[in-house]
Amino acid sequence: MNLLGRLLDLFQAKTHALLNSLENPQESLDLSYEKMVAGLQTTRRHLADVITERTALERQMASATTEAEGAENDARTALAAGREDLARAALRHKQAALQKSEALQLAHATLVPQVDKLIGYQRELEIKIERFRTDKEIMKSSYSAAQAQVKVTESLTGIGSGFSGVNETLGRARGQVETMQARAQSLGTMLDQGLLDDGSGSSVERELHDLRATSAIDADLARLKAEAAGAGSSAAPKLLEDKSS
Repeated sequence: MNLLGRLLDLFQAKTHALLNSLENPQESLDLSYEKMVAGLQTTRRHLADVITERTALERQMASATTEAEGAENDARTALAAGREDLARAALRHKQAALQKSEALQLAHATLVPQVDKLIGYQRELEIKIERFRTDKEIMKSSYSAAQAQVKVTESLTGIGSGFSGVNETLGRARGQVETMQARAQSLGTMLDQGLLDDGSGSSVERELHDLRATSAIDADLARLKAEAAGAGSSAAPKLLEDKSS
């Protein structure tokens, strides 16, 4: 295959793909249905014209037959009056009317099958259109349902344009939350280990404060013990005096 042929095939393939992507099956079905209805209307007009022509031929045939019968009656009347010449003229008129009737009958015989054919075609087309209309509505409903399902699925999976960044946003937010949780845990650990100042002073200051508090407590405890011991020693001589008296 030469280069031009390959380019032509590629162009046709691209055009076909583009048309498929742009084509709306619902609109295509409606357009096809409208074309079929328009064709049916055209067939009906043709049928009406042919039936009108057939009716006109039948009227002309009836008129020619009446004309032939009238000419024969005129010939009888002329013979009764002894006018053979007029009788001959009337009979010639009769023959002309009969020839006209035969021609009309031939045209009518040719036209009748056409009328029957058009009537049959019209009925067949009406049945076909009705079937197509039913199939069209079913296919449109199926397409609408499938289209809705696709949109819902795209929304759920994040494929749709309106939700294209949802999963990415959620992933970024989850990462930020995990990072913040890890930072909070690290800061808490450092605070517990005295590596950070919580506002009450450095770790050395807290230890000194704890030692001073412990010393004060020990001093108070020793003082209370001493007071208790002194009170006990002074109460013993008094108890001995009371017993001796």
